[in-house]
Amino acid sequence: MKISFFAAFLLLIVAPGFAQAQTAAKPKAAAAATKPKAATPAKTSAPAPTPPADKVEARAKALTDNMRQALGLTPPQVVKVNQINLTSVRNVETARLRYRTDLRKLNGIVEDIGQSRLAALKEVLSPDQFNRYQRKREEKMGVPNTSAAQGNPVPGLPSNQD
Repeated sequence: MKISFFAAFLLLIVAPGFAQAQTAAKPKAAAAATKPKAATPAKTSAPAPTPPADKVEARAKALTDNMRQALGLTPPQVVKVNQINLTSVRNVETARLRYRTDLRKLNGIVEDIGQSRLAALKEVLSPDQFNRYQRKREEKMGVPNTSAAQGNPVPGLPSNQD
């Protein structure tokens, strides 16, 4: 069974952090301002968990192969996109291991990784390729397009027709 790139992307990167990503970032800043600095060395002394390299590489390769087929990537783009995917998958898997008990923190970190990945992909892909990628990504995530969002008014609310 072959999983499409967009479904794999949704499962790996976006889905866990999509629901509460914005709410997780705000308390973090407030907590950082009130936390004493002495508490941080104890956290950094523990070794960072590392995900299995073969699992990370397999997922990154699957993402890259699906993008290559769906977007018609050139060989230089394939190399760059593979590196972006490898870094993103490794970071997500590391965060999942590290923050498996703190879902808010995990969601915020996964959202940040997803945004960094998008920015990096935008630099590598042509504008047409990136637009196709975005459309498919939004389609898989269930984001309504602008024409659908401008439909009939919500029942019970006045319409803007004068």
